[in-house]
Amino acid sequence: MWRYLVRRILQAVPLLLGIATITFIVVHLAPGDPMDVYLEERYRREVDPQVIELLRQKYGLDQPLHVQYAEWIGNLARGDLGESFRYRRPVTALIAERIPYTLQLAVLAILVDLLLGVSLGILAAVKQYSATDKTLNLGALVVHSIPGFWLALMLVLLFSVNLGWLPTSQTRSLDYDLLGWGGRVLDRLWHLVLPVFVLGVGSAAGTARYMRNRLLEVLSEEYVLAARARGLRERAVILRHALRNALIPIVTLFGMGLPFLLGGSVLIERVFAWPGMGSLAIDAIDARDYPIILATSMIAATLVVLGNLLADVMYAVIDPRVSYDGRRPA
Repeated sequence: MWRYLVRRILQAVPLLLGIATITFIVVHLAPGDPMDVYLEERYRREVDPQVIELLRQKYGLDQPLHVQYAEWIGNLARGDLGESFRYRRPVTALIAERIPYTLQLAVLAILVDLLLGVSLGILAAVKQYSATDKTLNLGALVVHSIPGFWLALMLVLLFSVNLGWLPTSQTRSLDYDLLGWGGRVLDRLWHLVLPVFVLGVGSAAGTARYMRNRLLEVLSEEYVLAARARGLRERAVILRHALRNALIPIVTLFGMGLPFLLGGSVLIERVFAWPGMGSLAIDAIDARDYPIILATSMIAATLVVLGNLLADVMYAVIDPRVSYDGRRPA
């Protein structure tokens, strides 16, 4: 297993290098310039053109593209993500401040996705063709088809504006600093309800449909029929024999869905004014802040690679027939 992991990591290096190269070229060839913000009407009378030129020299924007690329790759290899044009701060520090907020959304949304999606998928499969199965299928299809940002806006309108039950945005209340430890935890969870629901339930709808279909396939296998013939209770047949094999495609969804769940949080963070990496990336695109755009793109690419690697490892954990050490499992 360890040899396989090392080999996959080494194979990921040229892949990430290629992604970094393509991202760098696309970002720099896009229309506009990071210094254009100082040429807007409101700044023209305040900013000396010589100051703008000095800023271009400071950030190396006056250099040829291949020189900028070589310098950026060299800094990236040393773990230096550069300095933000907009915030005048190291990108590493900005990401370190924002990523905990995004991880809060992502981790809780993944838990909701797995727990709710797998549970509803099992229930629908067990109640195949019943009213429960049809209702769950229809509900999952509807929820899975709704755009996340539209669902977020509708929930804000209903639960925040009309009913006043939940906050509309931000991560904490105005009196957060006056609360005790337990009150702060509850306040943060209170603000997490809507964004986590939008991210988690939207993903759980797709997970439930995959889980139902896969479990129905497994329940028709011969070893499941043999387990039933031995007189095992239906709960034991499903949980001990069928569920483990049915989870294999869910592992693929989880591995591939991890980076996309983080990416999907971009719009959700924008709707709920959540100060995570999604909001940071959107603001960077608006300001043509190259260092932040490149850094967030590389983080997303790395998550895709890690998600695939995590899925492969979980395959071996769930299915003993899968082996990566070159030997046939017993």
